[in-house]
Formats: sequence, C-alpha cells, structure tokens
Amino acid sequence: MTSKPSISFARPGTPKKGTVIVFSADEGGLSDAARANDPAKALDRAFPVADFKGKFAGVVEVLAPEGTAVDRLVAIGTGKASSLDDYAWLKLGGVVAAQLRKATEVAVILDIPDVDADGAAAAGIASGILLRSYSFDKYKTKKDNGDKGGDGKAEDRKPARITIHCADPAAAKKAFADAEAVVGGVLLARDLVNEPANILGPVEFAAQAKELEKLGVKVEILTEKEMKKLGMGSLLGVAQGSVRPPRLAVMQWNGGKAKDKPIAFVGKGVTFDSGGISIKPAAGMEDMKGDMGGAAAVTGLMQALAARKAKVNVVGIIGIVENMVDGNAQRPGDIVTSMSGQTIEVLNTDAEGRLVLADALWYCNQRFEPKFMVNLATLTGAIMVALGQSHAGLFSNNDELAERLTAAGTATQEKLWRMPLGSDYDKLIDSKTADMKNIGGRYGGSITAAQFLQRFVKDTPWAHLDIAGTAMGSPTSEINQSWGSGYGVRLLDRLVRDHYEG
Repeated sequence: MTSKPSISFARPGTPKKGTVIVFSADEGGLSDAARANDPAKALDRAFPVADFKGKFAGVVEVLAPEGTAVDRLVAIGTGKASSLDDYAWLKLGGVVAAQLRKATEVAVILDIPDVDADGAAAAGIASGILLRSYSFDKYKTKKDNGDKGGDGKAEDRKPARITIHCADPAAAKKAFADAEAVVGGVLLARDLVNEPANILGPVEFAAQAKELEKLGVKVEILTEKEMKKLGMGSLLGVAQGSVRPPRLAVMQWNGGKAKDKPIAFVGKGVTFDSGGISIKPAAGMEDMKGDMGGAAAVTGLMQALAARKAKVNVVGIIGIVENMVDGNAQRPGDIVTSMSGQTIEVLNTDAEGRLVLADALWYCNQRFEPKFMVNLATLTGAIMVALGQSHAGLFSNNDELAERLTAAGTATQEKLWRMPLGSDYDKLIDSKTADMKNIGGRYGGSITAAQFLQRFVKDTPWAHLDIAGTAMGSPTSEINQSWGSGYGVRLLDRLVRDHYEG
C-alpha cells in the first residue's frame, strides 16, 4: 500500500524548506500569516496571470519563489466563508493532498481572512488529506515513480510529513484523534472492497472482522455448521455452489450503558457474485468482487466506533458468501426455507443478496432486539438506473430513522434519496408455490428487493440502503480516487454521533 502521510499540528509560522500551502479567500484574499510566507509577493503577481480569484478548490503554484528558501508555494482557493462547512474542510484537505506530489516536507498555513478555522476545521483538512492520499497498489511491483529495489520489488518514496499550522494546535490534535478513527474505518472498507476475490473470500473476510477484537470489539464467527442449526436455508442456498464455505460475523461494541438496547447494522457480504446459474454477462463481471460493499461498510463502521470509543452499544452483522456456478449450485425454481420459517421460491440465482440479508436480519432481530436495524447492500442495478451514482437508495418503515439518515447523508455528502415502499409493490413478490419469490419482475426492481427484505424485520424500525452505485466504481472526488469508496462509514458514524451516543 502507498504509505500514508504523517500529520502534526503547530502554531502559524514561516517554514524554511519544502512546500508551503496557503489558502486564499474568495476574490484572492490572503491572510497576514499566508503573506508572511511570500515576502516577495510572488502570489500577488501570479494570481492575475492565472485568473485566480480564490474560488473553491482553485490552485496557483509558484516554484522556487523569490525571497524564501522553500521549494514550492501553493495557494488554494476556499470560496466564500459562509460555504465552509464540515464537508468543505474535508474537500480542501483532499485538494491539499493532490498538491503533495513528491514533496516530503509540507507546511499547511490554515489562516483565512474572516474565517474561524478552529480545531475541527484543522482536523477536517487532515482527514481529507488522508482520504485523498489512499491508493490501493499493494499488488503493483512497479509504483508510479518506477523505482525498484534490489529484490525486484517496488520501493515507495518516503511519506510526506505534513504540519498544519493553525490557531489552536491542541484542539486540532484532539479533534483529529476522533476524526482519524473514522478515516481508518473508511480506509478499511476501501481495502476490503478493492481486494480481489481470490484473496478475500468468506473465510478471509471473517478473519478481517476478527481483527477488530484488538480494539475491544467482541467478534463471533458462525460457520456453516452453526448456520445449519439455526435454519439459515436462505443464506446457505446462495453459498452451496462455492467450494469456499460461508460465514456470519457478529461484531459487538459495548460502549454504552449495560441496560441500553443496541443499535444494529447488517451488511451483505458476497465476496464474488457470478450470478450463479443465472450467470451474469462476462462484460464487467470482474466488478463483482465488490459485491460485499455493504459488509465492508459495516466492518469499517465497527472499527471507527471502537477506535473512537463511541458511547453506544452497537451490533454489526455481516453475511459472507460466494455465489458461484457449480454442479451443486442453487437452481432457478428451488424453494428454500429461511431462518424465519418463511419459504422463498428462488426464480433468479443472481438476486442472491436479499437471500443472504433475509437470514442475517432475522438473526439480528431475534437475538439482539435492537432499537433499529440498518442494512447496507450493493443490491440492485435498478437503483443506479433510478438515482445514478450520486445518491444511494433509502427504504424505511420508520420516518424518524429515515429523516435522521437523510440528514447524516447531507452532512457527510454520502447522500441518500428515499424511495417508496407499499402493499402494491409487495404483491409483486408473492409466489404461487412458496411464501414469496426473490424477484418481482422487470419494473421497480430496487423497490421489490426492499419489500422482500421488509418481510424479515417484523415491526423493528428498519432502513435498507441500496449502495450499488456508490460503494464501488463511483465517480472520483476531492476525497476519493479509489475504485472502492468506503461509502457508508462516515454516513453511519454521523448518524450514531448525532443521535445515539450517551
């Protein structure tokens, strides 16, 4: 993996070497602290030449600026002060990271006219730097710099040492300790989604979840034997065509009061989805290594909550299977019995994620009786037809939970759009030979999938997030250049932080 930068905080100063990055407000305003690092006013001369007016994320660079010994002087536009919210600071950190290049010593002067850049703002900048700096290149023997060591393996250049100069370094350091825990969860989720399926199967994924015990998370791994005893015929039916056995990982973080009911997050973890006998087209099938994006998000969230010692009781459950074509694979027309006792006619073996989640949701609800359940899944291509890749689909039986999730999505810009549920859609998955069928026809595919899941949650407040368009292959941004986005970790951490911590 590319080495991540090291980040520290200090009071405003005038560094003598390396790269110095300053910020310019709308219409090109530099603070006194920024100007102190540009004694020859090189930026003042460069701004009009570059038509730079301080618009958000605009950049001007001066090499070997006159009057100072630093290598590079970079100005980044911040736009209007009124627009600098939490996500804007994160994006500015991403813009900073994009300017690092081969620099090893970097000073970021966080001082902007008429802006109170507090400790949280500095922590946001730092978090954005780490998120943007992520690169999944562990399998490359030649890195982008082309250097190779004597053993033939690629040698990474030294990670950048970044010092953020701000008004209150102590407050920034404290805020960053909390924020860095969330970043770590996002990066874990990205790693899991990016791993190829020959490396990360159900057993290996479960082992990754088990690693969270180091942070104080209680982790149980249910094998095929235990799931058979529990009657998880729906989940096991998906797994029966693979030589790689399924797992159910149960993660518990008990940071709240002992008497408090937990909140619960459930993830679909299909480590590779061939479609089974209803096999997918060859074009693009390689992307199905990411069909465990929901489980990755839940695992990343559990790491984030544990790392920042969240004061809440949380359960994370992930159903992990591989859906393969085999002589023992599930057939279209098979009828399976779920843990709930409800029977399912499997008309399409490529509609497998809902079969995994059906048993995982029922198990979660029956065992833990949570305040609410939120499941995440790369469930349907239909949600991408409806919403593209800028929003995930939100389905819920509870208005309060839906509103809180939507607000958290707006704050983090991991955006959600609420979709309908209703009895008219429910009729589409009624079966003549079983209690239900696993597909509902051509139209409303993401809705009928949600209707299917709703049959396994009883009256518990519940939300289903269809993240097929946002967890993998999503558009790059200021804070993510990776195929796997880690979508859902920041969103759900914000939900927990805003409403459920004691």
